[in-house]
Amino acid sequence: MSVAGRKLTLVLPFLALGLAEVAFGQTDLLDSFNGTNGAEPFGTLVQGTNGYLYGTAQVGGANSEGTIFKMTPGGSLTTVYSFCALTDCADGQQPLAGLVEATNGYLYGTTSGGSPSCTAKCGTIFKISLSGALTTLHTFCTLSGCPDGAFPTGALVQASNGDLYGTTTYGGAHGSYGTIFKITPSGNFSTVYSFCALAGCTDGAVPYAGLIQTASGVLFGTTYYGGANGAGTAFKITPSGTLTTLHSFCAETGCTDGQYPYGGLVLAANGDFYGTTLVGGLSTCGVGSCGTVFKMTSTGTATTIHKFCSLADCADGEYPYGGLVQASNGYLYGTTGSGGSNHCGTIFKITPSGALTTLSAFVAQGTCDSGGPFTGLTEATTGVFFGTTYSGGTNDYGTVFSMSTGLAPFVETRPMIGTVGEAVTIVGYQLTDTTSVMFNGVAASFTVVSATEISTKVPAGATSGTVQVVTSTHTLPSNVAFTVSP
Repeated sequence: MSVAGRKLTLVLPFLALGLAEVAFGQTDLLDSFNGTNGAEPFGTLVQGTNGYLYGTAQVGGANSEGTIFKMTPGGSLTTVYSFCALTDCADGQQPLAGLVEATNGYLYGTTSGGSPSCTAKCGTIFKISLSGALTTLHTFCTLSGCPDGAFPTGALVQASNGDLYGTTTYGGAHGSYGTIFKITPSGNFSTVYSFCALAGCTDGAVPYAGLIQTASGVLFGTTYYGGANGAGTAFKITPSGTLTTLHSFCAETGCTDGQYPYGGLVLAANGDFYGTTLVGGLSTCGVGSCGTVFKMTSTGTATTIHKFCSLADCADGEYPYGGLVQASNGYLYGTTGSGGSNHCGTIFKITPSGALTTLSAFVAQGTCDSGGPFTGLTEATTGVFFGTTYSGGTNDYGTVFSMSTGLAPFVETRPMIGTVGEAVTIVGYQLTDTTSVMFNGVAASFTVVSATEISTKVPAGATSGTVQVVTSTHTLPSNVAFTVSP
């Protein structure tokens, strides 16, 4: 079916230039998807080492089955790859998850469908160069019963051991409840865990979001269903596959702690995890309620810090589909798919203790009962936030937008954990005239690869802390402390 012939099941708002003034900045429309360059973007954006922002569109492109696109910081969109270019979509189709750039310089991601022998949505794992050469590494559901999983929707994460870890929403050894898997950068695949291994799926079921890894090497994530109350879980899992359920949602009377976490977790600088639930909280939304923001300790003690639709007419938003991001100023930022002053979704910031501020409300183009952005935000190393809407815009196929709040530029280290002597890539902007690189005050040798990339190694004597890049005009700290492993 062509994009022009698709009937959108979700109608999201048009984001106008100068939509709303916020503290120190504004939210701006950068570009609209037109079908040729993609449509219905669903995954969170990622900044590449070359300075471009990369993302996926669920449909559209040359074959109407989705694209990988890149965007300049100024907002100009270019198609990098159109899926279903091979017979029977052997290269995959309809990517839902965002991308991750691995330490080898390739982007890695998944598609939710595509397989010569698959009669349902199976999906693939792929790698693609920044210039657009794609290789399919694994096709899901190649065995009867899909023991390796099917239909991945969350982004991959590269762990400190170099392998990439991800989730599938369906398939697995215990029925269609989802899996956790790992794959090497070269494509060696294995299933790490199959959900619903315990009676009643008390270990969780159907993980929509991807995983994160802490400095200890343990991975953390969420499931949408399952758990002791059937409303989803937060869990941790070792790289070898030992899973521990940390929290089962809807544990409090009336589900005031929320239900159905659709987005993943983020580890904040204070050591706590933060996330959102799609519904729950018992705000004025009524039956089902409008979602929450929660924090959780590493041992699983969860606290609801905000219940959406707690303001008149849901001015604070409702239904937070996307996860959170902790920005370089320490605040957490996110989006809601509906609510706000125009009932079309919001962008918000929230302190680690729970004080929420609505920064921007998306505007309506006709009706927008199904809401606004369905993904979280990305803070580029310029300090500017970027995101997408699923529809709306000039062609009603979605938009990309930016939001400036006056945050200063910074640098990002890849990876964020390493041993002395391990190679580290530093990503930023205007790095050509770098004069020094320091790991928590210890100088490191370095090579300027480009204006957006520095190659270095963890120096002897370095300890965990901020990485600092000094140029002729700026001192740029890392947004996250670098952990030096023993």
